Amino acid sequence: MMRVAIAGAGGVGRSIATELTGNGHEVLLIERDSRAIGVDELPGAEWLLADACELSSLEDARLGEFDVVVAATGDDKVNLVLSLLAKTEFRVSRVVARINDPDNEWLFTQAWGVDVAVSPPRLMAALVDGVPGTDDASGALALMTLPDTDLLEFTLPPGAPHAGRPAEELSRDLPEDVVLVAVVRNGHVRAPRAETMLETGDDLVFLSSADVSELLAETLAPHEGTGPATVPAPEE
Repeated sequence: MMRVAIAGAGGVGRSIATELTGNGHEVLLIERDSRAIGVDELPGAEWLLADACELSSLEDARLGEFDVVVAATGDDKVNLVLSLLAKTEFRVSRVVARINDPDNEWLFTQAWGVDVAVSPPRLMAALVDGVPGTDDASGALALMTLPDTDLLEFTLPPGAPHAGRPAEELSRDLPEDVVLVAVVRNGHVRAPRAETMLETGDDLVFLSSADVSELLAETLAPHEGTGPATVPAPEE
């Protein structure tokens, strides 16, 4: 279970909160517009009427006690300021920020405290264009509309057997009912082409229609006694 603070109780923030509370995580929604607060709509979440850009408000929220902060407001300036405060003042280990205007994408980097930047247009393009084995959008959209389908995210650790290797090799080794749909590198989402070289630290996004988190973690985990550049010796 994680503690997640979400700034912005619009459609995006509420959707994220609904998903996370449904998965058993503790969620705090921070919203400065009292009209947007709907305690009855999301009974599983806590609410805080506050400005996410004010340091005192974040101190009242005890932001440093949260595992993840999600800057999901409709204002890129707010999302950047919150990301920077969360990382520098409260040492939050993971900060996810929404990009509203694609022209601002270059700002959403670790220099502003952003670990993962999500640009809806780019992510949708990656989901549609990056599903291996599909010739058009229909295959990807069919996967996206399956019931009980989840997006899973894993960071490729140092020593992982697929680091420094093309995405097609990882795709062949994935558990059944799992598809690699996006690679997030340096805050940018890219479609995982067959020839895309995976790197240590890449955030890999998978689409899954089964509960395979443990199997997926085992697939991506470093092999005992190996390093990033280790290549198995040929059999004699």
